[in-house]
Order: sequence, then structure tokens, then C-alpha cells
Amino acid sequence: MSERRPDPMPLRTRDTLTILVGTALWLIALAVVLLVVRPADPRPIWVCVAGIGLGLFGLLYIRRRDARLRESAPAAEVGESEPRRP
Repeated sequence: MSERRPDPMPLRTRDTLTILVGTALWLIALAVVLLVVRPADPRPIWVCVAGIGLGLFGLLYIRRRDARLRESAPAAEVGESEPRRP
């Protein structure tokens, strides 16, 4: 058997952008449901509202996670030779 290779570095993703796009799509869906479809049953409206609420919660969660990671990780671990400048 050969030696196990080291795990690859995690991919850098743009989680905030992904969540913002998803939340905006739920907002558009809510507008379509309210203005075009006008359902007699309120369930489609609440599905859109839940999607928007979960998107906002996800945005808050990701931003707090990223801030915590920036505070705790030294510059060498995140692959930077110098700290970021504003």
C-alpha cells in the first residue's frame, strides 16, 4: 500500500454572495406570488417568507463565522504573508 496523501486545501467559496442571490430569488418569488398568482391558499406566501427568513439567518451566520475565523486564525494559516490592510 502507498502512503496516504495529505488532504487538499479547502476551496474558497463566496458564501455571502450565494446566500444573497438565493434570498433575492425568494424575494422575487414572493413578489410573483403576491402580484401575479394571488393564491387563495396562503401556503405559497409562507414558503417564500420562510425562504427569505432562512436566507437572512444564513447571511448572519456566515458573516459571524467568517469574522470568528479571521480573529482566530494567524496570517500564516490562511496563506497570507502579511495581514490584510483596510
